[in-house]
Amino acid sequence: MRFSIRVRPGSSRTAVGGVHDGALVVRVTARAVDGAATQAALVAVAEALGVRRRQVALVSGATSRTKVLDAEGDDEDVAAALASLRGS
Repeated sequence: MRFSIRVRPGSSRTAVGGVHDGALVVRVTARAVDGAATQAALVAVAEALGVRRRQVALVSGATSRTKVLDAEGDDEDVAAALASLRGS
């Protein structure tokens, strides 16, 4: 299942939840240096969706705050997890 996220690097804590322009908001403590924030966001999203890190892949936006991800797994479970994280 493909979806977009909005990464907020340098946050005081790592958290997944909320919506910004239709994208799931992912706050990470890592700074946006050498891809550290992107990797931290992928880990946070995988944990929030209840899947392994290798099941979440970056499709586009490696250097952008808005990224497109692809999550493997049961589409219904992933969709339900996304809906709850977005507050829907």
